[in-house]
Amino acid sequence: MSFLGSTIPPTAEEEPPLANDGFAPAIDLQAVRAAIRLDGTVTPPRLRHAVTAAVLEVNAAIADWRSTQRAAGYDTLAEVPCPRLGEQSAAVLAYLRAVYASAHAGLVEAYRDFDTTGAGDKRAEKLELSADALRRDSQWAIADLVGRRRTTVELI
Repeated sequence: MSFLGSTIPPTAEEEPPLANDGFAPAIDLQAVRAAIRLDGTVTPPRLRHAVTAAVLEVNAAIADWRSTQRAAGYDTLAEVPCPRLGEQSAAVLAYLRAVYASAHAGLVEAYRDFDTTGAGDKRAEKLELSADALRRDSQWAIADLVGRRRTTVELI
């Protein structure tokens, strides 16, 4: 039995977009794969699972803000007034950044247990730092989206 997978990325037919809640955009899994530099070693079902978890996590984090936007008459994230970069809304870009970073963190954590040699232990430590940075990036993107400051300071 081999653990080696194909390094050829799947086609769009093999990896259709992930539908979302109607407010946030559907997630193009091919775009996720390109943005976080994944090849075919991450199978379509594993990527779909990681992105689904990320979408649920981000949607839960912005639920109150989303309700406020819908109450203000904005039916989709793309309709929320904000700066634009080319054809894209900054809100949509922040949402996608949060989902991509969260999905990437989940994949890093899931794939770190394949190599349990001494070198694998050292690599796992580096991946843990990487996963932490990706989770931070996701939280920062959510903060940017909802207009919250990125840093919380509390006196003890």
